[in-house]
Amino acid sequence: MSGNKHAFLLFTKAPTPGATKTRLTEARGGILTPEEAADFYRSTLLDVVEIGFQALKELNQQANAEADGNDPDRYDFWVSCTSENDQAGLEALFEQAGPYPAPIFFIHDRGKTFDEHFDDAFRQLFQHGYHAIVSIGGDLPAMPVSHIVQAFQWLDYFDSFSEKGGFVQAPCQECGVSLVGYTAATPMDSDGVFYNPDGVPALDAYIAKAAERGVPVASLTPVADVDDMGDMAHMVSLLKAIAYSSRCQPGLFVAQHTLNWIKRMGLVITTPPNLNHDPREHIDA
Repeated sequence: MSGNKHAFLLFTKAPTPGATKTRLTEARGGILTPEEAADFYRSTLLDVVEIGFQALKELNQQANAEADGNDPDRYDFWVSCTSENDQAGLEALFEQAGPYPAPIFFIHDRGKTFDEHFDDAFRQLFQHGYHAIVSIGGDLPAMPVSHIVQAFQWLDYFDSFSEKGGFVQAPCQECGVSLVGYTAATPMDSDGVFYNPDGVPALDAYIAKAAERGVPVASLTPVADVDDMGDMAHMVSLLKAIAYSSRCQPGLFVAQHTLNWIKRMGLVITTPPNLNHDPREHIDA
């Protein structure tokens, strides 16, 4: 009996000055040059690749252990980008950073909006015979490996009782999503999710679709992406805390590429002095 194919999908573009993380640049209210912003994204992207491969290693080991003489399920690494030029840049980046434990496969997503590009990537992989897809972006160096593993496990669980498969998501910090996954049988799409003329947040749009179509949903804990300098400050503090905690907390992924970039840039996070406090004299008395 043949096992199912599953895809971890990294939805990204090549790190390019002037086209990558522009909201972090001085021209749009940030503090970075276009080259520094691209270098930042290059660092987070390489960490996300390692996160993906760690998750796939765990999933493939589990599938092999449960095969019981049958062909095991298989979990592959796919990248979706917008052009052949982006693919060439990403392949060069990954070749320089590698080697990696398994191949990275590529597709080119197409469309007029982000929604159409995202749906096209899922459609192509389902046409390649993949049963379940879990996708994240390249600006998530704090994404827990366990989120990707659990996302596939939730989809497998939904398959056990739902003819419509299921949907899994992890929110980001601004009512959006940092992880999205569903199966070939799931009646889900991203139409009107990211480019919503009515101002409905992406997370609400997905949940509304699922509720309307009777699709079971699993929600993982939020994971912040990095779009502006406020996000950057949060990420710097978070990654430093994770790095220290990893000394005594097994299983944490340390985003070393991004941490090295932070060190090269000399970034230090500060907040305004907090001179406000709640009067407590009447409580303490």
